[in-house]
Amino acid sequence: MPDLWMLFPNGKPKALTLSYDDGVEQDIRLMDILNRHGLKATFNINSGLYAPEGHVWPEGQIHRRMSRSAVLDLYKDSGHEIAIHAYHHGDLPSLPPAYAIWQVMHDKNVLENEFGRIIRGMAYPFGTVTPELAQTLKSCGVAYSRTVESTHRFDITHDWLRLPATCHHDDPMLMELAEKFVKPHPFGPQLFYLWGHSYEFEANNNWHVIENFAQFMSGRDNVWYATNIEIYDYVTAWRGMHISADGRRFHNPSAQPLWLLADGKTYCVEAGGDLVL
Repeated sequence: MPDLWMLFPNGKPKALTLSYDDGVEQDIRLMDILNRHGLKATFNINSGLYAPEGHVWPEGQIHRRMSRSAVLDLYKDSGHEIAIHAYHHGDLPSLPPAYAIWQVMHDKNVLENEFGRIIRGMAYPFGTVTPELAQTLKSCGVAYSRTVESTHRFDITHDWLRLPATCHHDDPMLMELAEKFVKPHPFGPQLFYLWGHSYEFEANNNWHVIENFAQFMSGRDNVWYATNIEIYDYVTAWRGMHISADGRRFHNPSAQPLWLLADGKTYCVEAGGDLVL
């Protein structure tokens, strides 16, 4: 049996994704930074908390949610992912279970109708979750949901409904972790997952943090820049490959090419195809 590791699309050993919450006006500047540097993010939206159309926030207000039309103008067809953040940003474990599920499913329904696509990703308001809630979300078609746990690691989770991050953007170890991430790593794939709220950059007057991070991470040949759901779908498909008992024959039943490293060599198993080593 060969020494085997997963690789991301086009044989890349590393992936980077970002996750930002609440649908606030500062996402406009954040998206510009991401687009200039070729990074991808998931934006988690509370569709029940849009600002009224034409609303003018008072001077000094930091947390400024966007209106429905502004949300659609910014995120639709942007190449970034839209995900659930509960309709009213409620602390889901503290709510009656039926109402907590309504908060998730109603947000999902509204966003799907607004954006014209199936939405399967989520971030927990306040990062709070219970085992019972996570199991229920799986039955509701939620593929993954992000917590606010920071691991300071680049592992790929097996618990997608309690998805941790590598770190928050205000973590004092951010650039130390970034430098560690880009170094060659001989033992399997790595994922850097960054999360936060873009209004925090304005509140703390530190937009340079994300500018520096994005510039440092951009343009690297060994990094796949992807949204949360793209990573979930790829990893799930890879883990679902059919492999023979001797570890030499692979069948890819998915609709996307899958890449692997076997005995130091890179291979691609085409969608619906087979590979024999």
